This record gives sequence, structure tokens and C-alpha cells, in this order.
Amino acid sequence: MAASAIGGAIKKATGLTGLAVAKKPHHTLNVMYGKILRACQQMPSDSAYRKYTEQVVNERAQHVKDEPDVLKLEKLIGCGQVEELIIQAENELLLARNMLEWKPWEPLVSEPPANQWKWPI
Repeated sequence: MAASAIGGAIKKATGLTGLAVAKKPHHTLNVMYGKILRACQQMPSDSAYRKYTEQVVNERAQHVKDEPDVLKLEKLIGCGQVEELIIQAENELLLARNMLEWKPWEPLVSEPPANQWKWPI
């Protein structure tokens, strides 16, 4: 079981089944956030996904850079323990890479059927 330093104390468990304590959470988050931002830079600058993802990731990356204390970092970001933030970043990276493949910013191949977005018909 890994242990992570938190303001002088040692974090021995996450309390979440199957989720081990991150050995170097700041390093891991910085690497993941960098990869997400690099993937987003390959998208058109007016892509909604790119704009909002870059905004969130840049904000989180700044918190990681500015706050060395893991507990304070978790509170600043407000989306779970650092181990959960790492999983979120991994999932976001997968989505960003899929978005590059899917290219949702491109026009539709054909016109959508009439009433596609009307409910009830």
C-alpha cells in the first residue's frame, strides 16, 4: 500500500475500495493535464469542447501548481480525492482523444431527419 504525505501526515488509504493512494499525485495530475491540453490544441480554437475543457483543466493545473498540500488541493478543486481527480483526468484524456477522432465540430454528413429533436411527435 502506497502512502502519500499530506501536510506532514501520511495518507495510508483512500477509503475507496480498489483505489490505491497515489504516490506522486501532483506529478501525475500535471502530466495528465498537460496531455489533455496538448490534445485540445489539435482541435479548432472555436470548438466548444476545446474552450470549456481548456478552461477547467487550466484552472485545475494552476491549483496543482500553487497548492502543495494534498488536502487543501482536494478542497480547492472540489471534485473528490486526488486519486479520483487522476481517474477523472484519465477519462478526460480518453474523451479528448476520441473527440479528435470524431471531429464533432465538422458539419453533418447529411441533413438530420425532420422532427429529429421534437418530442412528442
